[in-house]
Amino acid sequence: MNKRNTIVRNAYALVGRLASHYDGMMQNESLLGRFAIRFLWQLDGEKYEAFLRQAFQGLPKDFTGDLLEIPVGTGTLSLPYYKNMKASSITCMDYSEEMLARAREYGKELGLGKIRFQQGDVAALPFEQDSFDCVLSIDGLHAFPQKDASLREIHRVLRKGGTFTGCCYVKGENAITDLFVNYFCATCGFFTPPFDTAGSLEEKLKRLYSETTVTTVGSFAGFLCKK
Repeated sequence: MNKRNTIVRNAYALVGRLASHYDGMMQNESLLGRFAIRFLWQLDGEKYEAFLRQAFQGLPKDFTGDLLEIPVGTGTLSLPYYKNMKASSITCMDYSEEMLARAREYGKELGLGKIRFQQGDVAALPFEQDSFDCVLSIDGLHAFPQKDASLREIHRVLRKGGTFTGCCYVKGENAITDLFVNYFCATCGFFTPPFDTAGSLEEKLKRLYSETTVTTVGSFAGFLCKK
């Protein structure tokens, strides 16, 4: 394990132990979470709702295929979304055991007994080629230490015609958010530079996928790609 992977693992181990605070921010519910969403992420009001729509734009609520979510984090945004996807096969993966433990617990609370939770590294996925119909990655790409290898692995495990979708932070959209990311998130290990702009992200994805759409809400790019 290289130094950056260790920093990221330790950072998200801490987040896993403080899951209630993290979930409050992601769901825009706690006082601290509302402050972060409004002032640091600049996603106040309707922008937050647009961020959520963008994150799940490529995953229909009646999805019935094989789905991989990586990273699942604590599952605070995605697991409730899966409640109506009873005919799908869902695998949720994360690098952090602590985050994964919280996701498992939350899955039990929601009655999602069929979901598989698995620890793993997105840069070396333990799946055969052409294993999934959809890969969902919400707020993951900006955290991955080995971004190019991770994108290649995601492409490898997708079936032809499959969908890669989700969202991530991109630089150059908002100065306040960029400062917060560079001086806090990257320093603490939550995000890993270098960071893409929306344009450079789109270029990378277009080299891998036959169809690519990239949109932005605040400093977050949503992507919808077809293999």
